[in-house]
Amino acid sequence: MSEFLLEVFSEEIPARMQAKAIADLERLMAESLKAADLAFSGMRRFVTPRRLVLVVDGLPAHQPDRTEERRGPRIDAPERAIAGFKASLPDGAVISERAEKKGTFLFAAIHQRGEKSVDVLAPLTEAIIRQFPWPKSMRSGTSESRWVRPLLSVLALFDGQIVPIEIDGIKAGRISKGHRFLSDGAFSVTDFADYRARLLDAHVVLDAAERRRIILDRARALAADHHLELIEDSDLLDENAGLTEWPVPYLGRFDPGFLDVPAEVLITSMKVHQKFFSLSDPKSGALAPCFICVANTKAVDGGATIIAGNERVLSARLSDARFFWQQDLKIPLEDRVAALDAIIFHEKLGTLAERVARIEDLAATLAAFVEKDGQGVDEAFLRRAARLCKADLTTGMVGEFPELQGLVGCRIAKAQNEPDALCRALQDHYAPKGPDDRCPDEGLSVCLALAEKLDTLIGFFAIDEKPTGSKDPFALRRAALGVIRLILENDLRIPLLRLSGFNADLLAFFADRLKVQQRAVGVRHDLIDAVFSLGGEDDLLRLLARVAALSRFIESDDGANLLAGTKRAANILKIEAKKDQGTDWGAVQPALLKDAAEKTLYEKLGAAKTEAARALEVEDFAAAMRALAELRAPIDAFFDQVTVNADDADLRRNRLALLAHIRAAVHQVADFSKIEG
Repeated sequence: MSEFLLEVFSEEIPARMQAKAIADLERLMAESLKAADLAFSGMRRFVTPRRLVLVVDGLPAHQPDRTEERRGPRIDAPERAIAGFKASLPDGAVISERAEKKGTFLFAAIHQRGEKSVDVLAPLTEAIIRQFPWPKSMRSGTSESRWVRPLLSVLALFDGQIVPIEIDGIKAGRISKGHRFLSDGAFSVTDFADYRARLLDAHVVLDAAERRRIILDRARALAADHHLELIEDSDLLDENAGLTEWPVPYLGRFDPGFLDVPAEVLITSMKVHQKFFSLSDPKSGALAPCFICVANTKAVDGGATIIAGNERVLSARLSDARFFWQQDLKIPLEDRVAALDAIIFHEKLGTLAERVARIEDLAATLAAFVEKDGQGVDEAFLRRAARLCKADLTTGMVGEFPELQGLVGCRIAKAQNEPDALCRALQDHYAPKGPDDRCPDEGLSVCLALAEKLDTLIGFFAIDEKPTGSKDPFALRRAALGVIRLILENDLRIPLLRLSGFNADLLAFFADRLKVQQRAVGVRHDLIDAVFSLGGEDDLLRLLARVAALSRFIESDDGANLLAGTKRAANILKIEAKKDQGTDWGAVQPALLKDAAEKTLYEKLGAAKTEAARALEVEDFAAAMRALAELRAPIDAFFDQVTVNADDADLRRNRLALLAHIRAAVHQVADFSKIEG
C-alpha cells in the first residue's frame, strides 16, 4: 500500500477560510477516491497560511479489476442487431447465451483491468483543484483557473513518484518551500515524513493545532513572567495560528492613560484591528496596559523592533477608540433617541424608533409575568430602559465596533449616573446570544431581553420572512432559542398566544426550537410533539413540566402498556373509520355493554377521566398520569376478552365508541399517537 502526498501552495490564504478549505479538500478527495474505486486506510490534513496539505495512506498500486456484463439482443434478433452488439464490444469480451422469461439473450462479459493509481490520481486531483469551492476566489495573470490567492505550485507524490498534474502551466513536482523569510528557499522531498521534517527545518510548523499550542503556551508564559494573566480567546487563537507558519509571541505595552476607555472597547480594538491578545491583573481582574502580539518570524534583536512597531500602531488605534468614546460621551443617551427615527430597521417593519416603541409596549406587557425574588418590575422604569436600549446604535463607537452594541449603551448610561439595573439591562437585552452565553436573571433585564427578541420574531413572521432550510438571515432561530432560555431559566409563566401578534404559526416554530434545545438535555422530541399536538399550550414552563411527567410515565411498565393499548385502539379506529367512511360512532350506550370486561373498562374510564381532569386543573401532571395508569389492566382485559368487530352492528358501534373513549381519556394529557415506540 502506498502514500499520496498533495500540497497546494499559494499566496497567503485568509485565516478565516483555512479550516473550511482543508475540510473541503479532504471531503472532495475522499468522495473522488470512492467514486474511482480506490480504497484507502486513512487521510490526514494540514493547513498553513500558504499551503493546503493532504496525505492519503494505504492506497493500492492499481484499481481493482472489474468485470462488466452487458445484455445484448435475443439470439433470434436480426443479424444486423447482433452484429452491431458484437461490434460495440471491446477486444476480449466473452459472449454467452442465457435463457430468460422473454427468450434467450446474448450476454457479454467484459473484463477491465484496473488502471494504475497514479494515472487515476492525476485527473482526479486536477478536477478537485480546478473546481474547488472557495467562498471567494480570483484568477491571476492569464490563468483560467480560480484560487483564493495566486496559485504558485503543486507538490504531488504517489509512492515517492511525481503524479503528472498540470494546472494552467503549473506542473506538479516534488519541490516545496519553507518559511517566506526564515528559510533558504525551495527543497525536494521524497514522502510525507521527509516533507514534514524539511518544513520544520525551514521554520514551518505544519500542524495548525501545534501552532495554536505554541502560541497559547508562550503567551501564558510571557504573561506569568510579568505577573499578569492572559485573557484567553479561542477565536483569536485560531486566527493567529492561521496567520503564522512560525509563530513567535511577544509582549508589548501601551499608555496606561488609555485605560480610561472601557476595557471591552480596548480589548475589541486590539483583537479586531491588530489580532492582539489582552492581559489582566490577576489580583484585581482589571485590564493591564499590555498586550501580546504574534509575529511570523524569529527576530534577531529579541523582538524589540517588532514590539516597538506594534506599540506604535496600537497607540494610533487606541487613540481612535478613545476619540470615539470621548465624543460619544458628549451626547446623553436620551438625546440620541430622536436620531433613531432616521434609521430604517427593515423596509417592511419601519424605523428603529418604531421598533423601540414596539419593544417598549411589549416589555410593559411582559412585566405582568416577570417577578424576581417576590418583586415585580416597575413599568415606568422598564419603559425608560426600553426607550434607551437602541440609542447606542447612533454612537461612533458602535459604528466602528458593531459587536459592542448594548455594552456601549451600558457604559454611557453608567457614565451618566443612570441606575445600575438600567445599565445592566441595556447591556443584557441582546443576551443570550447563544447556548453558552450568560442568560439575564434580573427582572428588568429579562423583560427587555424578551421584548427585544419577541419583537424580532413577531415582526419577521408577520411579513413572512421566516427561516427556510439552512437560511436564516435575520437569526430568528437564535432569537427563539434565546426566548426559550429566558423563560425556562427564570421560571416564567408566559401565555405566549396572549401577546399581540404572536400566532399559532410562531408557536409551531417555537415547538421546533424547543425540541432542538431540549434534545441537548436528553428530552425526547416526540414527547414534546405529543403535548404540543393537544393545541393551545403556549406556556413553555408548564409544557415541559407535562413532558417530564409524561416521560416518567411511559418509562414505567404501566405507562408502556397503556401506550401500547392506546395505539392498538387508535389503529382499530383508523381501520374501521375507512370501512364506515366516518368516525361518528356516537356516545357509549351503557345498556349495550354485554361483557364484564367492557363494563369494567367503561367504569374505570369515567373515573380516570374525571380524576385526570381534576389533577390537570391544578397542574399536578404526575397525578394525572397515575389516574391514567389505572386503565392499564382494564384495557388489557378488554382486548383479551372482547371482540370489537361483533356481528351485531349496534354492539360493534358501541365498542368502537368505547375505544374512542379510551383515546379521548389519554388525550387529556398527550396525543399518544405522536409518541414513538
